[in-house]
Amino acid sequence: MIILFWVYSILLLLFVLFLIIILTKLTIILDVIHVGDNDHIKIKIKAWYGLLRYTIKIPFVKIDDQANIIIKEEQKMGDESSTNEGSKNKKKITPEEEVKAIHDIKEIVQHVVGIHKIVQRFLRKIKVRQFIWHSQIGIGDAAHTGLITGVAWSIKGVVIGIVGEYMKLKTTPIVTITPEFNLLCSRTKLQCIFQFRIGQAILAGIQFLKYWKGGRPDLKSKPFSFFAN
Repeated sequence: MIILFWVYSILLLLFVLFLIIILTKLTIILDVIHVGDNDHIKIKIKAWYGLLRYTIKIPFVKIDDQANIIIKEEQKMGDESSTNEGSKNKKKITPEEEVKAIHDIKEIVQHVVGIHKIVQRFLRKIKVRQFIWHSQIGIGDAAHTGLITGVAWSIKGVVIGIVGEYMKLKTTPIVTITPEFNLLCSRTKLQCIFQFRIGQAILAGIQFLKYWKGGRPDLKSKPFSFFAN
């Protein structure tokens, strides 16, 4: 009887701990600052009214002016003066390959749509408790600064619209853009607070794993074969 009592006690304790975990509300504070060279992204994760907290600092990745992106590379054989300036590969696409490609596109679209639905259901559980976005823009010319300011307002409007559509916006966004017509500056400060329960994230993870339980998409054509690797 004593052993049975301890077994039931341990099971009850584990069940209570499990309920506490899945009902625990996570608060994520996103802090993005861009002021000259002082750029950073800070993510604070809190639970149990701040008793548990964790901070992640992500520095911005900067690319110098010498960075290049290679879009197309041409391989040449022999001298530059020779008539054979490059190797050109011509491939014929057979009707069978076209059918395989259509099949693969359908498979990829179905998987993407399925994942999108899972992510969308999870995002609808997220509550936005704070949304503050201040910016200061100036490029030294009044006319161009006004144009850039208008574009910035459009971008911020789109972002707020996406947040309001996919998440539960529980606060009125505070958004400002201050144009500096005679200065060259670019400053941005974004502060957001998101809340969701751990159980909701666990459920989304289980749904994701269940969705991919059947394996990767069944792709047949060579152009899409890298998805299956």
